[in-house]
Amino acid sequence: MNMPSWLKEAVFYEIYPQSFYDSNGDGIGDLRGIIAKLDYIRDLGFNAIWINPCFDSPFMDAGYDVRDYYKIAPRYGTNEDARELFEKAHEHGIRVLLDLVPGHTSDKHKWFRASRRPNKNKYSNRYIWTGNVFDYPEGFRLQSGLSDRDGNYMVNFFSFQPALNYGFERQDYPWQLPPDHPSCVATLEEMKKVMRFWLDMGCDGFRVDMAYSLVKNDEDKTGTKRLWQNVRAMLDKEYPEAAILSEWSCAEEAIDAGFHMDFYIHFHTKGYNALFQTDSYDYVGRAEEIHCFFQKDGKGNVKAFTDEFMQKLAYIDGRGYMCMPTDNHDMIRYSRHRTQEEMKVAAAFVFLMPGIPFLYYGDEIGLPYAEGLASKEGGYFRTGSRTPMQWTSGKNRGFSQTDGKLYLPVDETPSSPDVARQQADEHSLLNTVRAAVKFRKENEDLHAVNNLELVYAEENAYPFVFRRGKFLIAVNPRAESAQASVPAGNYKEVFRVNGNAEISGENLTIDGVTLVAFRQEE
Repeated sequence: MNMPSWLKEAVFYEIYPQSFYDSNGDGIGDLRGIIAKLDYIRDLGFNAIWINPCFDSPFMDAGYDVRDYYKIAPRYGTNEDARELFEKAHEHGIRVLLDLVPGHTSDKHKWFRASRRPNKNKYSNRYIWTGNVFDYPEGFRLQSGLSDRDGNYMVNFFSFQPALNYGFERQDYPWQLPPDHPSCVATLEEMKKVMRFWLDMGCDGFRVDMAYSLVKNDEDKTGTKRLWQNVRAMLDKEYPEAAILSEWSCAEEAIDAGFHMDFYIHFHTKGYNALFQTDSYDYVGRAEEIHCFFQKDGKGNVKAFTDEFMQKLAYIDGRGYMCMPTDNHDMIRYSRHRTQEEMKVAAAFVFLMPGIPFLYYGDEIGLPYAEGLASKEGGYFRTGSRTPMQWTSGKNRGFSQTDGKLYLPVDETPSSPDVARQQADEHSLLNTVRAAVKFRKENEDLHAVNNLELVYAEENAYPFVFRRGKFLIAVNPRAESAQASVPAGNYKEVFRVNGNAEISGENLTIDGVTLVAFRQEE
């Protein structure tokens, strides 16, 4: 199968469009705001961006409730603005992924309005309906009594997100159609049409929301894999440089399904939480993650990460990539309970790992997690991770020139970080991120290649030492210094964050809250 050539060197910047930059003074970010900041993104060193949903929506769930797949939401601009964004980004050497939500729509989508009619029509089976309104089996998220159609419709998450019908791998009831039913095939073909529409306009691929969930009653994901392999065959034939990234967090399944990339994040796995997320609201239990590795108290366990990560890396070797983010729009920001010095080490680590790194907008300055905000557009606890980017110390922290209400409030605390001040400080988190991205891009051994060798990764111990090609990298997030045994050799320090590290013979000593990379000399 084809692999887009640009992915090996990709470094991604995630943009939550309503919170990035307001170009027209209405208090909400937009596509022209992203265009205005392409120089900034490029100068940080990023060569790819992922934009959270920007299609027309009632925004009950921040755009993850699509009303029209073929139209940019008016609050963000127009389809022509999107076309210009793709063109301008490419001029800057930046690729653009859009967020595709294929599993459900808004209940305001014209397909669903037709599907809920009592008379049979071409959209009757576009969504999943039970046989009648009293047919309400346990184990499914169903909404009842909300339409004239005699039946209950399935939702994927919130009540206003009816599930699109790609079929049931195992059919237990008469209303559960097989994936090869013409109505289910039509749903997939329509979604492929949506993808072609935006690829033809100039986008470079898609991050796919809840990619694992499309075919129902599919415990081993056989049907879902078959579906995405169909999509991958279309891309390989028609758009060989287009990339698809899954929100699956199970690389073994996602890469088998045909995705080029899969997110390594906070659900379906334990390793990511073991590194970063003590307050992750995760879905896999709260055992060793209570004290994560990147925490000054030094109570983390890096083996909870390495045991899982190395197995996944070996399984997908040569067939796809895992993508590790600093955090994202669904998590509590990594700035919570961390100092700037701690964030420098955590961010640099992400950029020096194999796979493809992602940085969430604002993480380059340590944008704070806003505590206690009322839920906005289905955000709930996530709302605090979606506040506006802070560009300056001026009006609305440089996000907007409006005299009215912002989409979400900025942090007016004088000490709260902003881009302008950090750009002027050579030791800032922002400039550390820039340096780490530069170091990665300049050294092929640090690109998205599977060359991770564990040197020191002991149970409940610090530091973590690993090799990538000719580079030996040591990271110690705890407050106290740490020691490790390393292979003897002639090492030269080539990259450093915060403190110092020394290698004497086979002994490495590294200061607390420090990351150091050495190159092994001939």
